[in-house]
Amino acid sequence: MYQTLRYEKQENIGILTINRPEALNALNSTVIGDLEQAITEVEKDAELGALIITGEGRSFVAGADIGEQLPLDVAGGRKWGQRGSALMRRIEKLEIPTIAAVNGFALGGGCELAMSCDIILAAGPNAEGKGGAKFGQPEVGLGITPGFSGTQRLPRRVGIAKAKELIFSGKVIGAAEAEKIGLVNAVYAPEELIPGAIAMAKSFTANAPIAVKYSKACIDRGMQMDIADGIALENELFAMCFATADQKEGMSAFVEKRKEKHFQNK
Repeated sequence: MYQTLRYEKQENIGILTINRPEALNALNSTVIGDLEQAITEVEKDAELGALIITGEGRSFVAGADIGEQLPLDVAGGRKWGQRGSALMRRIEKLEIPTIAAVNGFALGGGCELAMSCDIILAAGPNAEGKGGAKFGQPEVGLGITPGFSGTQRLPRRVGIAKAKELIFSGKVIGAAEAEKIGLVNAVYAPEELIPGAIAMAKSFTANAPIAVKYSKACIDRGMQMDIADGIALENELFAMCFATADQKEGMSAFVEKRKEKHFQNK
């Protein structure tokens, strides 16, 4: 179905693996097209409760394909940036929680892909102290700015001053520093990265799906509002939870001191 991706489901958790290891999973038109198609599949899957995105081999995504960008003019550059940014925005706007399991290089477009997810988990170095996740926006060294919304998401993740430092210098940082500055939620031993991501995804999907989706909407939309409008949004989505079977079951189970039955996502 896909030329450069693998997509599988473990119960209600989707795992999307970018599979172009010979090019360190760099984002070219084929990869972007496959991702667009995969996200459409995810959007249509009402049973899915969480999505994990990772990379094959020693790279998450090493960046956008430089060879494909080299001949572009202004119009071509604009079209390329708009397509990549639109894809990242679609991932960001998925109703379900998303986790980037960063196993290696996440540079340029790869860092931007990771930041489009709700949670970023990273592999630390191996037992010999080698490898692990590497993050950066090194585009200025190529004569361009970040093009897939990195100038917008990085400061929202780590603060304006730190984002400027990283983008202006093109510095590449490891998993430990990425965790320290708040870019990464947690660092795992390489062999524990995917199991850790699955365990976290299960901790999300164990709860009422609509409540989780509404909570994500409150946070993502509310952070773009002033506090009064954000509170009003939360009040409305909180109220809407009381129209769901999941709320009735969750609260009944609590009052009756029993474990809730399977949530119905309705």
